[in-house]
Amino acid sequence: MTTTNSTEGLSVPGIMPNKIDRRSMVIAGLFIVLGTAAIVEPGVASVAATILVAWLLIFGGVTHLIGAFSGQGWGRAIWQVLLGILYIAGGIYFRMHYLLALGTLTLLLAWILIAEAIIGFIAYARAPREERSSWMLVNCVATLLLGALIRLHWPSSSVWAIGTLVGVKLLITGFTRLMLGMAVRRLASQREVQIKESLP
Repeated sequence: MTTTNSTEGLSVPGIMPNKIDRRSMVIAGLFIVLGTAAIVEPGVASVAATILVAWLLIFGGVTHLIGAFSGQGWGRAIWQVLLGILYIAGGIYFRMHYLLALGTLTLLLAWILIAEAIIGFIAYARAPREERSSWMLVNCVATLLLGALIRLHWPSSSVWAIGTLVGVKLLITGFTRLMLGMAVRRLASQREVQIKESLP
């Protein structure tokens, strides 16, 4: 009776990693599906990204306008109103002129990818040796190359590049998460075997 209870107690810590592992696999699959769709239809993905940014700007502007009535002083309220109007105006412009906005988004995307790659390299260098993954480094290198490629070909490739390159980035991120998830599952399996072998 005591042996059974101790076995169950030792197996409980493996439940949470399994749940996290499955969730990571699902997210990785979603990234892969979205990346494939963006590569197949880059124009649709580019327009969708522009419209999404437009609505995000509009919602951000509304949030600033609501924040203006939080009662934190006239100076802050005026600043919030101005920011809200600016965000909403930018969102409406992006929504009405999404083809022209693609050029701006493409350039912005290039710098975001470059910054993400630099941050990734720093995180990889500072991570403990046992937590480093070659797939993480591959993701950083690929992200840096994609950002540089977008920047060098801007603005001539704005219409199709944003959809295609975002799709590639989503695919790489999906496969990276998939490999990391498989590594977590493998470590959890090894730990469970070690626990079972240590039992009397």
